[in-house]
Amino acid sequence: MVMDNKHQQYERVFNHFDQNKDGKLSPPELQQCVESIGGELSIEEAEAAVEVMDSDGDGMLCLQDFVKVVENVEEEERVKDLREAFKMYEMDGCDFITPKSLKRMLSRLGVSKSTDECELMIARFDLNGDGVLHFDEFVVMMW
Repeated sequence: MVMDNKHQQYERVFNHFDQNKDGKLSPPELQQCVESIGGELSIEEAEAAVEVMDSDGDGMLCLQDFVKVVENVEEEERVKDLREAFKMYEMDGCDFITPKSLKRMLSRLGVSKSTDECELMIARFDLNGDGVLHFDEFVVMMW
């Protein structure tokens, strides 16, 4: 049901910007779509985006292509948000979360855990067994 609702929303947005109602978004229509949500996209960038995402080679985006573009942007935003959250937990730019850094961050959030408890929390998602969480392991934990 959630997927159907999300797909319907994508379809409504797509149809809104499909000005000539041909079932396709041209580069100028894509440009207008991006600008309407506060982004900037030159006509050259819109043409390049269409060229990359166009599944049937007609120089336009069909609904399916449009959904892929939107979902790709959403995925990039999620990864960016996770990267920012990860940086809050790591210490000294070491690119991993230690039991000590996890304990410190949880304490800042008002959660009291011992170092041993933090080691156990990390061990559940420590895929390579090195005792710390790297970003890819953190993503698995947060997903």
